[in-house]
Formats: sequence, C-alpha cells, structure tokens
Amino acid sequence: MELTKTFVKAKRPCADGFRWFLRHHQDGAGYQQLLDALVADGRVDDACWLLAQFGPTDAVLALDSLEADALVFAGTLEVRGSINIGSVLRTGGGIRCGGGMRAGSVIACGGELHCEGAVVSGGAIEAGAGLHARWGVQAQEGIRVAGELRAGWDVACERDLAVGANCIAGGGIDAGAAIDCGKGLRAGGAIRAHGRIRTGHGIEAGAGIDCASHMEAGWGIKAGEAIVALGAIKAGESLQAGDEIEAGAGYGVYAGLQVHAEAWESSGRVHARLRPARLLSGWWAGA
Repeated sequence: MELTKTFVKAKRPCADGFRWFLRHHQDGAGYQQLLDALVADGRVDDACWLLAQFGPTDAVLALDSLEADALVFAGTLEVRGSINIGSVLRTGGGIRCGGGMRAGSVIACGGELHCEGAVVSGGAIEAGAGLHARWGVQAQEGIRVAGELRAGWDVACERDLAVGANCIAGGGIDAGAAIDCGKGLRAGGAIRAHGRIRTGHGIEAGAGIDCASHMEAGWGIKAGEAIVALGAIKAGESLQAGDEIEAGAGYGVYAGLQVHAEAWESSGRVHARLRPARLLSGWWAGA
C-alpha cells in the first residue's frame, strides 16, 4: 500500500505529524516503510495512530528473536524465541512467540496473541482476538482481550481486566479495578478485584473470591474458600463456598436469580460454612 500526502491528509492527522510527513515523504511512502520511519524517528504514537487509521495487512514478519526499543508492524509477528521491547509493541495482526514476551509500556495486537512463556507489560495489554500464555500474564495497567484469555499461571493487572469470552488461569486472578468477563471466569487459586466482578457465565476459584464492589454471575459461583464482596453477591444459579459467604453491609446475597423459585432446591442452592446473614433468594443447603 502506497500512502500519498492526499491519502494521509484525508485521515486528518495532527499538524505536527503531517508536517513531518511532508518533510520526509513528500512523494509518498509504503505503509510499513512509513511505520518504520516514524518509529525510528521516535514518533511511536504517530505510528500507532497510522496503524489505527489504515488497519492490518497480510504481511508476516518472522524472526528468531526480537529485541528493540519499539515496534509497530501492520501484519502478523512470528518470533521463534523471546521478545524484549523497551516501550511499545503493536501489530495489526496477531503475535506468536516461542519464548517469553516483555514490553516496557504497551503490548497490543489486532489478532490473537499466543506466547509459550510469560507475557509481561509495563503498561497495558490488548488483544483483538484471544490471548493464550503457557506461563503468566501481567500488566501494570489494564488487560483487554476480545476473545478468550487462557494462562497457565497467574493473571494480574493494576487496572480493569476485560475479557470477551472465557478467562481461565492455572494460578490466581488479581485485578486492580474491575473484572468483566463475557463468559466464564475460572482460577486455580484466588480471584480478587478492587472493583466489581461481573461474568456472563459462572465463576469458579480454587481458593477464595474477593471483590471491593458487587459480584454478579449469570450462572453459579463456586469457591474453595470464602466468597466476600463489599457490595451485593448475585448468582443466576447456585452459590457454594468452602468457608463463609459475606456481602457488604446493607447488601444481600442472592442465588437462583435466573431460575424459577420452585427450582431453587436443585439449581439455586447455597452452601457455606454458615448461613449468609442476608440471604435474600436461593435455597439454603447447609455446610
């Protein structure tokens, strides 16, 4: 794809960025050539803007390993070894990495991100399709995945965790703000959120589930230890905890919200060490 000044101007770039284009590429430039030139000149934000405007390509960049200050690539990135980026790693297509992956500020791809090691970002992580990591996933800001997120170890971020499909971790799941999951949320360890937890399907944790706001699941909620929220606890079907189930002061515990009241004994059961103080719906089944 050849980008002429008329083509670029039609996307309404900032004045400074367009002046740079006129100084360096008055007669136009190839799409990836222009992305590379912007990154080489320290204009990574402009390169990301350009990628957002013109979208992904079918190109594939295959490397044995990758170490750079930044990379903005319009196609798919395939690296047989590890990836180490000082600031921004952004692709229009997917990313496949045979080792570990680390970036100083952003990891973002328009397709699926598949990593045989850990995925670590000093900022945000975004994947336009799924994210599969054999080890853990860690971000100093938020994690946003349009499809499924699956990690062999922990999933941790300092802001929102938003997943369009299932979110599954072999270890714990810890979010510095809210957790929103389109389907199921499952962890081998504890699940913690410093905001709400909301899922379209069920929630299951090998240890406890703890959130600083409301907890809501379209299906059931199950924890090996306690289920604790500072707001209401709402389950479309059953609630089961190895320890207590405790909602916030003045809030209730609700089970069986998606089934008929007459079916609560089978599909709206509540199990816990003690009966929840404010159990407002569901069938108490004891410890």
